[in-house]
Amino acid sequence: MYLTGAGVLSYLLDAVITVAIVMWAATLHEVAHGYTAYLCGDSTAKDEGRLSLNPLRHLDPFGSVVLPLVMVLLGGPVFGYAKPVPYNPWRLRHRRRDEVLVALSGPASNLVQAAVGALVFRAVVALWPMALLQAPVLVQVLADYVWVNLVLCFFNLIPLPPLDGSHVIGFFLKGRALDAYYQVQRYAMPVLIVVLYLLPDFLHVNPLGAYFDVTAGSLYDVMLWGGGL
Repeated sequence: MYLTGAGVLSYLLDAVITVAIVMWAATLHEVAHGYTAYLCGDSTAKDEGRLSLNPLRHLDPFGSVVLPLVMVLLGGPVFGYAKPVPYNPWRLRHRRRDEVLVALSGPASNLVQAAVGALVFRAVVALWPMALLQAPVLVQVLADYVWVNLVLCFFNLIPLPPLDGSHVIGFFLKGRALDAYYQVQRYAMPVLIVVLYLLPDFLHVNPLGAYFDVTAGSLYDVMLWGGGL
């Protein structure tokens, strides 16, 4: 695809906006983890100043900036991560239950952000019928905000360590099954790399893309358009 100078600038602007959205969404994601842990009895994140909404306290140079920027430029699903909020599971009042609550609070925060973004999007379109033509950048930013948060939500629910979904699986396992699951954790990152890159590029199988179509994609259509385009 050939882009003119204006097209390149527009493409780069879209990339910068998307990365900024990822940075903010990831910040709230981590704050949600820390605040939930605090409510459950562990003040580690609070003590270390990680309940702040200042993105600089949370951003990881690679995971919050470089990774999402590369994914935008490659045209694939966009996600990223911030520095994990520290917490001490032994300080939680009900450890096994609260670990699940702490883990799920991150994706839940992204779902709430997506819902708020969708409400603003639909209000703008309803109150300003010409917004799609007169303010396309605003409309696109709101739509991107919804999409990025939905992708972050469902990506983090994948039950592979170190993603949040792995803590939910661990809650239901005991004994040898739990021990075996912990053994699998050491291979989690290679598995993610295979699923994200090798399968789509070399085997032309994209399970993650299909997963996002069914989850984030379906919910995106419902939130923005009521299920229809």
